[in-house]
Amino acid sequence: MSFGLVTRLRLDGIRWGRSTATTPSRDNPAGSGRGFGAERNPARIVSFSDAVFAITVTLLVLEIRPPADYTNLLHGLVALWPSYLAYALTFLFIGQVWANHHVMFDHIRAADRVILLLNTLLLMMVAFLPFTTSVLAGALRSGHSLRTAAVFYGIAFDATALTFNAIWQYARRHRLLSEALDPMGTTAISRRFQLALAWLTTGVLLGLLIPFLSVAVIAAFNVFYWLPIRGENPRRRS
Repeated sequence: MSFGLVTRLRLDGIRWGRSTATTPSRDNPAGSGRGFGAERNPARIVSFSDAVFAITVTLLVLEIRPPADYTNLLHGLVALWPSYLAYALTFLFIGQVWANHHVMFDHIRAADRVILLLNTLLLMMVAFLPFTTSVLAGALRSGHSLRTAAVFYGIAFDATALTFNAIWQYARRHRLLSEALDPMGTTAISRRFQLALAWLTTGVLLGLLIPFLSVAVIAAFNVFYWLPIRGENPRRRS
């Protein structure tokens, strides 16, 4: 087989792959034209997002510095409790955002450029969380500027919830959701996501008064949002 023929076959395969990524079919209904720009199968978005989530949670542990003085190692390790607390809160938060991100994209059948942009903004906020975690841990250790650190930490979480809601609401309004999701399931998921935004906003406001109360609100948020959502598993319509 000549080199030219091999090259032609590869180019034809690339063109075919690109065409099927945006061509509607029974199994891949992308390309309906209801969104902004060409609609694509969201599988690649989920894969890329998973990578960002994985890298971010790995960076969290790098913010915990070992004790500088090993003459009393136990005391030094115990003194790092603010870092442990901030690490656990953020890790669990990112984990449940990742879990609910999968729930959301299980129902989004196609993604246009707006979905790509909004998901990029969501990942940008998630990748920023290790920095806010370090700020909160530093304030807890020093005992200074706790209110500012707690509010800053809460705002980062709130912004994450805001971009998360923006993706879902855009997909819902532009009919990019799977037909397997019934209206009751759509409403239940929407309310859960909207509650997350209200919950975290409340945490930010409480942080202006009592910083530790803001941290407690985020801890309770992590517990609640690991629970399954009604309508999470789509029911096939007859």
